[in-house]
Order: sequence, then structure tokens, then C-alpha cells
Amino acid sequence: MERTLRSNKSQRKPLWTKAFLITSLANLLLFFSFQMLIPTIPTHLSQLGGDNIQIGLVIGIFTISSLLTRPFAGRALDLLGRKHVLLVGLAICAFTIAGYSYIAAVTLILAARFVHGIGWGLSTTSLGTVIADIIPPERRGEGMGYYGLSNTLAMALGPLTGLWVMHSIGFSYVLLISTILALLSLFSSLFITYPKPLLPVKPRQRPRFVDRLWEQSALLPSALLLCSAICYGGIVTFITLFGLEAGIPNVGLFFLCNASMVLLVRPLTGVLFDRKGPEWVLLPGAAFTITGLLLLSYAHSNTSLAIAALCYGVGFGSIQPALQAWTIQRSSPDRRGAANGTFFSANDLGIGLGAMALGALANWSGSYAMMYRYSTGLIILFLLIYGWSFWAFTWHKKTAH
Repeated sequence: MERTLRSNKSQRKPLWTKAFLITSLANLLLFFSFQMLIPTIPTHLSQLGGDNIQIGLVIGIFTISSLLTRPFAGRALDLLGRKHVLLVGLAICAFTIAGYSYIAAVTLILAARFVHGIGWGLSTTSLGTVIADIIPPERRGEGMGYYGLSNTLAMALGPLTGLWVMHSIGFSYVLLISTILALLSLFSSLFITYPKPLLPVKPRQRPRFVDRLWEQSALLPSALLLCSAICYGGIVTFITLFGLEAGIPNVGLFFLCNASMVLLVRPLTGVLFDRKGPEWVLLPGAAFTITGLLLLSYAHSNTSLAIAALCYGVGFGSIQPALQAWTIQRSSPDRRGAANGTFFSANDLGIGLGAMALGALANWSGSYAMMYRYSTGLIILFLLIYGWSFWAFTWHKKTAH
């Protein structure tokens, strides 16, 4: 018995390979470069004379272009190969960020943001597909959890670093550092090696054009991600205004506590996903998300804000990597690019919808607190969709026997 256990352990494929580390580093550098610009570009646009609509378009145009790009990026990844698409996307990001330094007109910056969004859609979809090829299938949840930590670190430190640099030495240095980070991501990606995905043994019927862009097996986890991302979009867009409404001047504590909890739970829930399955991660994650949103809506002090962030961090840190691992698990190797394109499109769409729809909900309900309470309905919808799919799968399995 002991010999068998040792044998199984020895046969377990390693996770922390050179390719895994380089891909995670490239992702960290890219996301840090991106996160430095999130709070600083709107401020820069305002200083150039941009109005509120134009400042809002800085995020909106970027989101739209990346959303439109992802399906085509997924198709290109499956057709042309991972590395070509990745390097093109990273090059677009690096040179667009460098180009911001030479643009003084608001309209031209908005046009550059559209191009930047194309590079972002190509590069992030590529990195998500490459890491899926690298991670051993039996450790997919664990691997995605660790890989996602690079996103979390960037989300926690990137905006703070960007603001500090801008206030200390100027926005031009924010662009310089962001460009260098994007170029380092491009350089490190040159050394990424990954196994070539195996093609299906039986040739499949030639899919329709739409089916080539979207992966049907990814629709269920993407629909669940959409519900979660709408809630997250409402948080990142309106948390500062909520803080003013609730009398909490420094809401940066929310992001710090949220990121800390995400860093803690992602590796643990990844292992749980591999050993027990998605339901053991998604259902508790949904419960913590609902709790975090409700506690946030009643927060009136730094302490209550921190507790809400910790609960929300457990839910957010559990759901997103589990859904991404489940997406890869459900798709065939030759359709991973399309699957990742579908998955990340749902994330972009959700954040964009959260900014617009939940803002309208806040106006209708009269407060941001009520908006967060009502947004728990999206997570209840999340549970209903997952419960229906689980019941349908179980029923189909019984009838098949």
C-alpha cells in the first residue's frame, strides 16, 4: 500500500516548471504595467481638459476593443499557434503605452486606448491559453490558482505604485515604467516553451464561422463568470463613491484586504478543485461573495469595510480561478484558445455591464449601499444556473444508464 502511494506521488507531474514560472512572470509584468495606468490615465485626461464622458470612455473604449478582439484571438491561437499571437499582442501593448507620451489631444488618446485594448485582448487570452497547455491536467485547479496570484499582486500593488509615481515625479514616468514592464513581459515571453496541443483523433465536422470564434463547452462557466464579473465591476467603479456616501474616506483598505485574502485562498481552493471538483469551490465561493456584498452595503467604518473585503476576497479568490480551470477542463486541447477567448470575453463584458447597469441601479435605488444589496441577486442567479446545470447533468447521467 505504501509502495503504491509512493509510486502515485512519483508519477505526479511537476507544476513549478521553467515554462510555468516564465509565463507567470510575463503575466505579472503585463498586468502590473496595465494596473499602473488604471487610476492615472483618467487623471491625466482630466488635466488635458477631458470631460466626464471622455474620462469614462477611457475605460469603456478599452473594454470594448478587448472584448471584440478576444474571439478572434482565440481562433488565431488555435489556428496559428500560441506564441505568435502572444508576441504580437505584447508588442502592441508596449508600443501603445510608449505612444501615450507623445499624444496631447484627448481624442487621440481615446483612439490609442482602442489599439491598446486590441493588444490587451490578444496578449491576455494568449497567456491564459499557454498556461493551460503547460499545467498538468491533474493539477489544473492548483496551477490556475497559483498563476492567478500574479494578477492579484498586480491588482494590489499596481494602482498604488502608479499613483505614487504620478504624484512624486509625474505622469511621464508612469508611462516610462509601464512601457518598460510591458517590454520585459515581451522579452520574457520569448523564452516560453509549451507542449503543442494534440489534435482530435477523429476529424470533426467543419464548424460554422461563429462556432470557430466561440467555444460552446465554455459557455456555462463563462455565464457564471459574467454574474460574478458584473458584481466586481460595480465594486471597482463605485467603491470610492460608496466610501464618501458611508463616511469612509480611505476605501483603499478594501482593495488591500481583498487582495490579501485572494492571495491566501487561491492556492488552497485550487487543490480543493482538483481533489473534489468545481462544486466544492464554487458553492462556498458564492456564499462568501453574497456575505461580502451584504457586509459592504452596511459598512460605516474601516473595520466593517475590512471585514466585508475579507469575505468578498474569499469568494472572488475562489470563483474566478476555479471557473477558468473548469473551462479548460471542459474544452478539447485544440479549442483551448477559443475557450479562453469566450471566458475572458465574459469577464470584460461583465465588468463593463457592472459599471453601467449597477450605476443605473444606484440612481434608481437612491444609494450605493442599496445597489450592493441588490447585486447579490446576481450571485443568486449564479447559484441557480449552476444548480440547474448540475441537476441536468445528473439526470442525463442516470437516463444514459
